[in-house]
Amino acid sequence: MAGRKRKPDHLKIVAGTAQPCRMNPDAPKAAADLPSAPEWLSDRGAELFLQLVAVIDEMGIASSADAAMLAMAASRLEEVEICTAVIEDGGRFFTSQIERDDEDRIVSQQIKGHPAVAQRSEAMRHAQSLLAEFGLSPAARSKVSVTKKPEENPFKALG
Repeated sequence: MAGRKRKPDHLKIVAGTAQPCRMNPDAPKAAADLPSAPEWLSDRGAELFLQLVAVIDEMGIASSADAAMLAMAASRLEEVEICTAVIEDGGRFFTSQIERDDEDRIVSQQIKGHPAVAQRSEAMRHAQSLLAEFGLSPAARSKVSVTKKPEENPFKALG
């Protein structure tokens, strides 16, 4: 049984729970630039990736170091969309013919859940977990506070 995940130092600071004895002064610092979508993402996955980047950039936590995690989240969100479309087209259940009589009439049949329902559920769970890592759920957001990014000086370009 695993314990709680270790909270990154920057989240301890913004949450006001930082203690010097529990901090890692040698922890690597993530770059503060925007991540790029990896090439392996589909077109829709890349769209979802950019939407996620826009949200975390607005929150002030965007970093190119998080590209892989964001890509996984985008891919799982796309999978949720695909499975939902399959379920809407074919329904949540299907009938499996089990036995026919001598006159080719169905004697017994079994109703089974569509495999896309389980796939969508797993994709939703994984996406929720990945999104929570970025504070993209109400519960995750309530645990930290982030200061707003300073606004660009409109006169900076003139000088």
